[in-house]
Amino acid sequence: MTSPAFQIASLVAVVVAYLLGATPTGYLAGRLLKGVDIRRLGSSSTGATNVLRTLGPWPFWGVLLIDVLKGVAAIVFARWFCPWFSAWASATPPSALDLQAWTPWVVSLAGLAALLGHSRSIWLNFTGGKSVATGLGVLLAMSWPVGLGALAVFGAALAVTRIMSFSSMLAALTAVAFICALDQPTPYRLMVIAGGVYVIVRHRANIQRLLAGTEPRLGAGKAEPQT
Repeated sequence: MTSPAFQIASLVAVVVAYLLGATPTGYLAGRLLKGVDIRRLGSSSTGATNVLRTLGPWPFWGVLLIDVLKGVAAIVFARWFCPWFSAWASATPPSALDLQAWTPWVVSLAGLAALLGHSRSIWLNFTGGKSVATGLGVLLAMSWPVGLGALAVFGAALAVTRIMSFSSMLAALTAVAFICALDQPTPYRLMVIAGGVYVIVRHRANIQRLLAGTEPRLGAGKAEPQT
């Protein structure tokens, strides 16, 4: 059983992770750079791909980087804050064994909260992107080999198909395969499986277009689905 201090720290870490993920980077880029609501342009998304099509390449790279860093920050904060706050606030700090057992669960919940925040931002009436870039940040911070493997597959698929949605879903499946194949904590495995399923479910409209052969490609003029 965890201490009350650790439980409070866990709640704070999850809330902070959600708020980090909920930061509407693409929306803010549209407002600040061109005074537009990006949700009314292109594919109506707040993701980096719609930023590329509506605002240009430099805003795209900026939004993409920040979205990735949101995921990284959520994991780094949860991993640091829970042990620190528990030791600071408790008369009897938790043992190293307890921290080793419980911290991965909090980190995993923080990762899911960051994904949820990006796709269901409280600042945008619970709309947003599809959590691909933020999910990459979560993977890189949680288990960098899994993150790099998913990124490599994404890049290769995008180079071949030029279809952002297909590449994103393939990367999500790759992350699930890698996290299960590598020696990783059970909470991390569960988080990546749940996160991968969530990303794919968020692409359900894209899946229908892929099956119909109407999903647009990068450089084809029509807006790509959000990321």
